[in-house]
Amino acid sequence: MLRYILLFACGWITVLLITYFYSTIALFATAGIFAALLNYPVGWLSRSMPRGWAIAVTFLVAVALLLSLVTFVGLEVLNQGQGLVATLRTSLSQPDFLPFQDLLNRIEFSKVIGTLQTGLVSGLGILQGIFSGLFIGIFGVVICLYMLIDGDKLWQSFLKRLPASSRERFSTTFRQSFLGFIRGQLLLMLFLSGSTLLIFPFLGVNYALILAIIVGLIDAIPGIGATLGITVVSLLVLASQGGAVALRVVIVCILLVQIQDNYLRPKVMGDALELNPVLLFLALFIGERIAGLLGIFLSIPIAGMIAAWMRASETRAAAPDLNLDMSLEPAQEVEPPVEQV
Repeated sequence: MLRYILLFACGWITVLLITYFYSTIALFATAGIFAALLNYPVGWLSRSMPRGWAIAVTFLVAVALLLSLVTFVGLEVLNQGQGLVATLRTSLSQPDFLPFQDLLNRIEFSKVIGTLQTGLVSGLGILQGIFSGLFIGIFGVVICLYMLIDGDKLWQSFLKRLPASSRERFSTTFRQSFLGFIRGQLLLMLFLSGSTLLIFPFLGVNYALILAIIVGLIDAIPGIGATLGITVVSLLVLASQGGAVALRVVIVCILLVQIQDNYLRPKVMGDALELNPVLLFLALFIGERIAGLLGIFLSIPIAGMIAAWMRASETRAAAPDLNLDMSLEPAQEVEPPVEQV
């Protein structure tokens, strides 16, 4: 009983520390995740050039892509978002939507539109805040660079703090479950966002960029992300462009999600995420309560890592019993050879 009380107390203290140092932990955690992801192209380039040059090339390309996304794509997203909100307000005031007005009032759709508009308008302020907080951004980039350079040393130093019998198992579980999930989830998000961005204009969908980003971001939620993303985008298209375009969007999105779930996910995820759906949603709610948006993104790989560790522990615990049972089996009696006269 005392052990469980101490475990609960340690968990509660950990939550308090995470809450108090949230900004610092979020900065270092984000830098560490980016460093771990950039380590994959660094390892690939290191086969044909020195590691220092591979780090420099990878890091410069990543910074250039990030600046391009913030400068060009970010502004275009804000413009399309404001246009989408204006179109939704105009469409919802048309007589065609009067039969649905009671339903919209029940779900308080006007508040949803107002919240979306407020978020998009404040998005420019957030973008300005990012540029004004240039010191924090540079600090995070420097942390990511140093983690990329000395990542192996830091990792080995951390592993030395663990019991010798658990180091290899922890390292393998972390790479397969935690990093494997994050890498696979980002690839799936890029696939769904990129494919919808390419297909939506051919379907006659306006504001394809922001709708594709919405689908990709919501797809980051395991379990129901794809379904929720299709629903949200279909409702937005239905309200802004009518039922015919929305029906085409639903059909195409369902086909893309089927390709993603049945063909791509097993290849990019593998065994990185083997969680019971109940535990999956429990991890999501706990992560959101402890660390907000960052907690939602990290809760699933952490829970998957814990589950993989427990499965490995059960396998290791069952192995000695199997060996013991085999050793207790009676040895077969060997008949002595018959002497020939």
